[in-house]
This record gives sequence, structure tokens and C-alpha cells, in this order.
Amino acid sequence: MSLVYVTNKNNGTTYVYESTNYWDKEKKQSRSKRVCIGKLDENGNLIPSKRLAMPPALPPAKQGPVPSSVTKRSYYGATYLFDKIGEQLGITADLKACFPESYKQILSIAYYLILEDRNTMLRFPKWDRTHSHPYGSCIPSQRSSDLFASVTEEAKNRFFNLQAKRRAENEYWAYDTTSISSYSETLKQVKYGINKDHDPLAQINLALLFGEESGLPFYYRKLAGNISDVKTVKHLLADLGNLGFSKVKLVMDRGFYSKENINALYQNHLKFLMATKVSLKYVQEELDKVRDSIRTRANYNASYQLHSHTIMIDWEYSQKRPYKGDVIDEKRRMYLHIYFSGEKALEHENRFNALLDQLEAELVSGNRKAEHEKQYAKYFEITTTPKRGTKVTPKQNAITQAEKDYGFFALISNEIKDPIAALNLYRNKDIVEKAFGNLKERLNLRRTAVSSESSLEGKLFVQFIALIYLSYIKKQMSEKELYKNYTMQELLDELDVIEAFENPGSALRVGEVTKKQENLYNTLGVMPPTTL
Repeated sequence: MSLVYVTNKNNGTTYVYESTNYWDKEKKQSRSKRVCIGKLDENGNLIPSKRLAMPPALPPAKQGPVPSSVTKRSYYGATYLFDKIGEQLGITADLKACFPESYKQILSIAYYLILEDRNTMLRFPKWDRTHSHPYGSCIPSQRSSDLFASVTEEAKNRFFNLQAKRRAENEYWAYDTTSISSYSETLKQVKYGINKDHDPLAQINLALLFGEESGLPFYYRKLAGNISDVKTVKHLLADLGNLGFSKVKLVMDRGFYSKENINALYQNHLKFLMATKVSLKYVQEELDKVRDSIRTRANYNASYQLHSHTIMIDWEYSQKRPYKGDVIDEKRRMYLHIYFSGEKALEHENRFNALLDQLEAELVSGNRKAEHEKQYAKYFEITTTPKRGTKVTPKQNAITQAEKDYGFFALISNEIKDPIAALNLYRNKDIVEKAFGNLKERLNLRRTAVSSESSLEGKLFVQFIALIYLSYIKKQMSEKELYKNYTMQELLDELDVIEAFENPGSALRVGEVTKKQENLYNTLGVMPPTTL
């Protein structure tokens, strides 16, 4: 007795037959008899036939590809890599839990965005004809718009929660924002603000949260274009609370610094590392104490080629309690890390001297600019006579005062005591900036191309999913030094040429995989696909 699988060409359904061989005495030959015992569902599991009151016991269905109903030859190597990454990171499982009806479409579009960088969804049908992917069918442009519109806030937040629980519990999370330009006049949050790409268009802002150790994103939030960084922190804390995170560690640049935000971080019992301005009063007080003594051999770090010093200070914490109508004033422990970089000092000095040269040239030539009037008065004595014209004399005291902090910068933390450990952690936050670069360039998000709020939300979510895959690959390539021999596009192209073959009633068959390709899979932490 054996099982036979037959696929109906009209409806694509695969039926399972029990085949029994017997000897036909009249015709004196071996013959076989088939009885239909059921059909396979989309996961390859048997659905018993209703005609059988007591269906015969069958061995459990093997996990693996569902027998094909079509004859197809397609590129498989890169999408196979994404499949395995999705399994390792739990992306596929979490999407299936949150979007059971559409998770395969979401994955297929994410794969397409990665492999066909900077292309619009209008090109998806062409890509579908040549590639194996989770959904396995074409997703026309209109269908993708419907898919984007179906992404709900509840399902999205549930996905954030599931993914965040997979991250290292004690790692720091890097937080930053970027601006995305838009031509739309209908999106409510498109506003004019400080555009980080110096684009003159109106914009929306996007906030992103990354794991410092995992190198992976797990949260983003869309903001109005005129919202400054400093105003986003309290909403971030509220979102983290709603997602169920209580023990959070954040890394942020000085754009998020404010007394109110630091108090909020203390109030929520969160650990943080943040850059701050050296011009702040309490920083200046401590800097003045070490300004002349910090540049010693004992304070020098060869890796970063700078000097550092740490002071434990008291933060003047205050908290309003509306329910009691009072204010709590307390002192909280904080570490202030001060750094001096000779390279940065020279860079600042050269930039400042170039500005002074420009200001002096404008004054002497008489081509004064209204926006520079305060700087003229601050740094120069200006006298004008009919015979000698305009005479410009530098105010050296003002110039010296401006130059005294060149080369210094500062970080604050309520946990990290060591200045070099703090600096190393802070500089690792550039993964967020690089992620923004991937979103804008490779995933075609430099400018929004949708006109409805719901489509924008859904498209951002699918691009965010694609960003997780890109971030994983980038981290592996950096750690295994693959960038010495490949760009990311070259690596994906190297794997993308691996083919797969589908035939009715047969499992997927993978074409030849070279030793070089096997090594790439292994280096990226993925088992190579099995071939004949």
C-alpha cells in the first residue's frame, strides 16, 4: 500500500489516494487500485474525505514544501535566505500571529522592496514572474494599496510587543528621529519643520528604536513634521508603557535633552545615556574644574584618540504630583562624562576662523548681511571714516571666549560609570542613522508616494519589516567582514541566481549551489538550501 498525490489543474487542489497493488488472475498481470482518502490543505495536512466513515490511519504529514500545482522555474536563493532569517528572528511567526490573513503578502512585498531597491509596487508583477516568494502570486498595485490600508494600529503594536520580547533583556535601545519629505496636501501630519536632509518640502517625522546589541529595530512611530525631537520623549515613554516594558535603557543624542525629559526618565525608573550641551551651567561648572588637567596621559584613550574624565554629580530632580497638589524636589545620582578631542578642537577652530574670515570680508567690502549683524557686533570693532573707509578690529576676548570649549563634549548617564564604556555605547547608536539611510535610499522612503493616511501607515509598516531583514544582514556582514569583498547588493545578487524548479505533484527542487554560495549562507548564519 502506498500514497499517491494528484493535483487538479483547474482548481489547484491536491488529492491523496491510497494505492494498492494486486494480481489480476484473468489478465495475468499486476494492477493497482486507487481510493481517494482526502485532500491537502495549504499547510500540507490531510483533510479526510467525507465519503469515508472511518478514514484509514495515515502517517503524520512531513513538514516541507507543499507539492506544486504548476510547472515553474524561478529565482530562489535570496528569498530562501529571507525565509530562514524570518524563522530565526521570529518575524514570520509574529506576523502570522498578528496578521493571519495577510502575513504572506506582507513578507513578499518586504522581500521585493529589499531585492528591487528604489522600485515602486508597479514593478512587483514582473518580479513575481521570476521569483519564488511566500505569497506565491502576483500582488497588483491596487491590491498592495488595499493591503497597506488593512494594517491596524492594534495588530502593529502587538507585533512590536512580540518582537521586543525577543531582544536582549538588558541591552540599551538607541532612539532617534528622521524627516521624510512629502508632496502630499492631504496627509494631516505633513508639516514644515527642521528637515534633516535639508529638503525644502513639507515633511513627516519618523521615530525609530533599535537594540544596540541585536542591531535590529523593533519599534517606530510616525510624527507630525513640525514636532521637535525633545517633545517626543514623553510619548515614547507612554508607548513603551503601553507595550508592557518597564525596565528600559535608552541612548539618545542631545536633541532630546531637556530638564523635563530627564525628570521623566527618572520618574519612570529608566536607565539612560544621553549627550548634552557643554554650555549648560552645571556642565560648565564641572568643566572649569578639569579644563586644564584633563589632558594627561592617564586620561588618554588610544582607541578613540581623546581624553576623558567622569564626575558623579547630583541631578536636581523635581516631580509635580497633581493628585496631591505638591512638588517633589530631590537629588538623584548622575554620572557626567567629559571628553576632549584635539581633532575635534582643530575642526571647530578651522570652521570658526572661516566664519570670521567671511564676516570680515563682508564688513570691508560693504556687503553686510542682515542675518550676520549680531555676529559683526560680537566679534569686531567697526569704525568708518571718509578717508580710510571701514576699519575692522577683532575683539580678541570675545573670540577667546568662543574658542574655550572647542574640542569638549559631554554625556550623562544614571547607570554607566566608565567614560569609555559610555562613549562606545553612544557611538554605536549610529546604527539608527544607517537604518534611516536604508529606509530612504534602498527602501524608497526618501519621499512619501501615498496620499491616504491608512496607506501611509501600512506602507511604513511593511518597509519597517524589510528594514529588520536588512539590519540583520548588515550586522552579519559587518561582524564577519564580508564588506571587504561584497556590497550588500552584490551579496544578494550572488545568492539570488540560485534557481528552484516546481512540477505538479512534486516538492520544490533547488538547483545547483556553489561552494562560494554555501559559504555565504553559513557566514550569514543560515543553513544552505538542500539540493539533489
